[in-house]
Amino acid sequence: MPIYTKKGDKGRTSLGSGVRVWKDSKRVEAYGTIDELNALLGVIEADLSLVKKKYAKYLREIIITIQNDLFCIGSYLSNPANKSLIAHLSKTTSEFEKKIDEMTLKMPELSNFILPGGGRIGANLQLARAVGRRAERKLVSLIKKEKVNRDVVQYINRLSDLFFTMSRFANYSEKKKEIIWKKR
Repeated sequence: MPIYTKKGDKGRTSLGSGVRVWKDSKRVEAYGTIDELNALLGVIEADLSLVKKKYAKYLREIIITIQNDLFCIGSYLSNPANKSLIAHLSKTTSEFEKKIDEMTLKMPELSNFILPGGGRIGANLQLARAVGRRAERKLVSLIKKEKVNRDVVQYINRLSDLFFTMSRFANYSEKKKEIIWKKR
């Protein structure tokens, strides 16, 4: 069976519910950005898999959890009848908050704005933070028009905080210096 169907050649696609919509609809934009974030996490996971240190295994496990969650979120956004796919999100969001607190305790206190960067993993986690924020903006546009489970929005909101902390933690673990933002 070929990967292509030719059904989208005129700019429309089918949601998981079977409803056909334009490819630039707010719903497709939202789950498309979630998919983009998931692909970026694949790049970060691949880099982490090459690092044979405890911190990399820890971050990799978090990323794989997030990737699975993002598939569930994308499926839910494609077909909101699939509510069972996102039933765990509230609990996972609380777990992320604990992980943020755990990593933060291991690092020096942050008292300045920092520039995205450091090592490759830290820099890509900052990019994931930015893409996550865009996904959140796409969700907000969608919820202005249609109902979206609030656990999805809260989860995506918390992800950017988690990615920021994971970036700092990766850089700290790799002994990469944080570059302080200096007003010019």
